[in-house]
Amino acid sequence: MKAPPFLLLNINDIFYTFGAFMAVLIAVEIFINIRLYPGTNVFPVQLVVATALMAIARKVIVLDFDTLIPMYLLGIAATTLALGVTYRLLKQSNQDHGWHD
Repeated sequence: MKAPPFLLLNINDIFYTFGAFMAVLIAVEIFINIRLYPGTNVFPVQLVVATALMAIARKVIVLDFDTLIPMYLLGIAATTLALGVTYRLLKQSNQDHGWHD
């Protein structure tokens, strides 16, 4: 028999649970991308970049800072920045042309 308090989550358990939930959301986004692409002549670049942003956000949430090396963190930061700038430019370009999501 376990001693109380049982069923208590620590912070790592919460991060991994949230990471798993985000993995499901990413899978749903990928499914939407796959369904959307054959129905149109335009490749949904903005949706793909948004899905990549969600995937990198999930990666940041579940990072293990005990085994993290600085170059890995710099790589994730550069990837996040590049995807964020790309998403912003795509969104701005769509607004300039009168296209909407």
